[in-house]
Amino acid sequence: MTRLRENTMKIQTTFEKRKVNLGANRWGTIGALALAAVVLATASVGGKSRRATSPKPTVANVAYDKHKLTQFDFWQAKGEGPRPLLIFIHGGGWYSGDKTTITPKVIPDLNVFLDKGVSVASVNYRKSPNAPLPAPVHDVAYAVQFIRHHAKKWNIDRNNIALCGGSAGGCTSMWILCHDDLADPESDDPVKHESTRVKGAAVVGGQVSIDPKVIEDWLGPQVLQHPMIYKAVGERSSKKAKMNYKKHEARYKEFSPYNHMSSDDPPLFMYYGNDMTLPSKDSGHGIHHPVYGVKMKEKADQLGVECHLQIEGVAEAKYANAEQFLLDLLLKRYAGYSSEKQTPTHPSLPQFHKR
Repeated sequence: MTRLRENTMKIQTTFEKRKVNLGANRWGTIGALALAAVVLATASVGGKSRRATSPKPTVANVAYDKHKLTQFDFWQAKGEGPRPLLIFIHGGGWYSGDKTTITPKVIPDLNVFLDKGVSVASVNYRKSPNAPLPAPVHDVAYAVQFIRHHAKKWNIDRNNIALCGGSAGGCTSMWILCHDDLADPESDDPVKHESTRVKGAAVVGGQVSIDPKVIEDWLGPQVLQHPMIYKAVGERSSKKAKMNYKKHEARYKEFSPYNHMSSDDPPLFMYYGNDMTLPSKDSGHGIHHPVYGVKMKEKADQLGVECHLQIEGVAEAKYANAEQFLLDLLLKRYAGYSSEKQTPTHPSLPQFHKR
């Protein structure tokens, strides 16, 4: 804890002197500033989300697999030719939440997307601890394959699909974004022949690591008390998860998006708030802490991956919010980007000069 306290004092002093513009820049000093970011203390990320404005779905409760919770709602946009698709993944620590509660910090109003010709799907998935990892994340990946397999039925452009979500939904979004393609051409299930690669993702308060040893070093011990961390691996308490860490270590590492980011990953937008308290005050503070975003931004810049990090009052990105990023991504940029894993064509990132 001594190192954590020392870093905190240094970083808070730095932020008192200046603000940092991240945008899509290569931030050479981001490692030193990582512990200055803070939790997004709004109802849109934590336990209870306010509802976004949305019309009645075109079709509700579409079953994409055999389980009770593996369903999605779909809003079909009008327009000429196949339409872009935005898939929303709800938060709730993988143990709660529902597809009907769309995080307004991610999608304030579905009509904005629908009116511009972007279709939307909102996905449910199995919950921990009864269905621990990989179930919640692999369910969503399979939903992406299912929707892509039925793209013609719903007039979807199979090469123009993006993900978004808050909290655990953001973690899942980043995992799919960064993970190698899960397509299995040898499978007896034709849905599994489809790619899981997407065009980009926007997340609010998402976790880039769930590995207790990693996040305790970043944030202090309080974050480990959050149910997301121990329920994800089927445990009923943080004490049990700690005792059985070796048993769960591989899963913790596998489902940490940070571990999967590589130079050929698509663009990412991340949004966090600006309470500058460290170590994290409690588990709710720690589980949405912007250190996650800063760490991911640092790695993205090192790899040359386009990554936008917005921390209110601390780091201003090119895009003020997820909506701006997603509309630009789906309607204006990367028209030639394929669902196959490759380096997207985007302008060179400007160099951020150290001071």
